[in-house]
Amino acid sequence: MSEEFEYLDDFDLPEPPAAPGGGMGGALDQAGIDALFGDIGGPAKSRSGLRAVVESDVISYERLPMLEVVFDRMVRVFATSMRNLTSDAIDVSIEEVSSIRFGDFISRVSLPAMLGVFTVEEWRNYGLVTVESSLIYSVVDALLGGRHVGPRPMIDGRAFTGIEVSLVSRMFDLIMTDLSTSMQPITSATMKLERIETSPRFASIAGPTNICAVATLRVDMDGRGGCFSVLLPYATIEPVRYLLGQRFMGEKQGPENLWGAHIAAELRRTEVSVDVVLGDTQMTLGEVRGFAVGQTIPLHKRPEEALDLRVGGVQLGQAQIGQRRNHVAVRLSNDIAGRAAS
Repeated sequence: MSEEFEYLDDFDLPEPPAAPGGGMGGALDQAGIDALFGDIGGPAKSRSGLRAVVESDVISYERLPMLEVVFDRMVRVFATSMRNLTSDAIDVSIEEVSSIRFGDFISRVSLPAMLGVFTVEEWRNYGLVTVESSLIYSVVDALLGGRHVGPRPMIDGRAFTGIEVSLVSRMFDLIMTDLSTSMQPITSATMKLERIETSPRFASIAGPTNICAVATLRVDMDGRGGCFSVLLPYATIEPVRYLLGQRFMGEKQGPENLWGAHIAAELRRTEVSVDVVLGDTQMTLGEVRGFAVGQTIPLHKRPEEALDLRVGGVQLGQAQIGQRRNHVAVRLSNDIAGRAAS
């Protein structure tokens, strides 16, 4: 008791009220408790401005439908991999796919646990896998030939041995392989386990306030098992966030959509009529009505002069008239694109 009050004295907290007779009483009333902890019963100060934004518990995040599809596919693939590893009846299910701040996630990890830090080569960033103790002991028990009988053993809080880490690392490798396989239909992602930690302090791959996508999966091994979580910071998935944000696989956004490509292909196949104008002249309606067979109409063009090349009445350039393989042909005298740009 004396050590506790010495610790509180360092913070200059008010002393508890004295009991009748001048000595320390054996109990504190509500007023003394409020005074001890600094609660005087006044209204709480409202947070506003930047402090309210920083300390807000509400996380606004972009929904990633394709990430849910990835983990749904991983459930089926990982169940098969675990059956081959342990020779047990394995059932894998998704507990939750959500977003959380990295600091909040780390503070909720129940120790003892194993934390696997992995890299994604294509994205050049890190991810995290956490496995709770009940699943660790179940995997170790299954790999060593044990069978689950009776109540679950109590966790004594000891550190994991080298044998346990080595055995569970085989499950970590399966998680990396199956997660890469599940991501393959959407984008290439080669995930490799870098190290296994037992302390959250050595598994910090993002800042405490960074938003992360977390998927929690439950593994049931014939009555035993537990959960593991896969954490991907939003900074890690930034290069492919537009792919993971699609509502269905193969969706295109922006200028590379399906209709844009279709219209561009149809435009390239569209047929247009090109007019080569030999010349033009102005005549009166009376002269036009007096046309006769064999009459010559002057166009005021010399044979070596360039002719106008028009499409839909719009002049695109000039060309020289000639003959090629017994056909009348024209050869462009200037660049159409350059003329249009000028």
